[in-house]
Amino acid sequence: MAESSIFSKPVHVLLLAGGPSAEREVSLAGGVAVEEALRSRGHRVTRFDPISGHLHGIIAAEYDVAFIALHGVFGEDGQVQQILEHLGLPYTGSGPEASRVAMSKSATKERLIEAGLPTPAHVLIFETDTADELRQKASVVGYPLVIKPDAQGSSLGVTIVHAPEHLAAALNRCFHYGSMGLMEAAIVGEEWTVGVLDELALPPLRVVATSEFYDYEAKYFSDSTLYLFASQTADLAIHELERLARTACDRLGTSGIARVDFRLDRFRRPWILEINTIPGFTSHSLVPKAAERLGISFAELCERALRAALVRGALTSSGSQAA
Repeated sequence: MAESSIFSKPVHVLLLAGGPSAEREVSLAGGVAVEEALRSRGHRVTRFDPISGHLHGIIAAEYDVAFIALHGVFGEDGQVQQILEHLGLPYTGSGPEASRVAMSKSATKERLIEAGLPTPAHVLIFETDTADELRQKASVVGYPLVIKPDAQGSSLGVTIVHAPEHLAAALNRCFHYGSMGLMEAAIVGEEWTVGVLDELALPPLRVVATSEFYDYEAKYFSDSTLYLFASQTADLAIHELERLARTACDRLGTSGIARVDFRLDRFRRPWILEINTIPGFTSHSLVPKAAERLGISFAELCERALRAALVRGALTSSGSQAA
């Protein structure tokens, strides 16, 4: 399919939202917003919740493209992407391998470290570790430290720990979401995020939460969270965020829309925290806010994601035929 003809007529979109992960409610809310946006552009949308049936049973020929609005397990971890590739249905976002790596915070860090990109020091923690081993690991990282599950989004299970007496509760919270996690050096400073649309870095956005960090409540429910764009375009730190975001996404091989989260320390040095291959699509979500800053409406952003998916699908199909 030639790019110029992709939207010469409305397409039939299989919208995947819901799913089995702890971020199910966030995914459902995003699905509603995406469906409304795509319908406003004239597209036909059929919503499918993976917990209501097997994705393998989808008749791919009935659809032109899949829009993935899933989060967490069976959404961002490469499983859904692998199934859609098997079905031959183009889909939004990154491929199976990039999704798998980005879903794991430790695997992401390995890629970032290999590329020489700045990311906070960390150690891996396991539910099978003894209390003494966990205390020792914490002392190696030093306080304050961040405890987080290895494969979880929306800041679920994340705690900033300032002293040893708070360690046990934070570990329990982390291991509620999985048997593996990270202890990471806490970077005290500003919280920033950069959306990436293929090779385009969207304007960096600073997040100022009334809580200690941008947690689940601040992400989706709080009206007191502030979202600030840089007013000084000559700020070298802000330009560095854009460069690092593009580089990190390139190293992981992400496609379509992604988001890179940062901390700027007191010396305004950037530290990459993680990469999200399926950022949120709710009214509080960061990538739509950044896109709007460039004059890209929410509906246009969703349609750009479809366009990118269809172009990649056409290129993949052409490559397969040529082979």
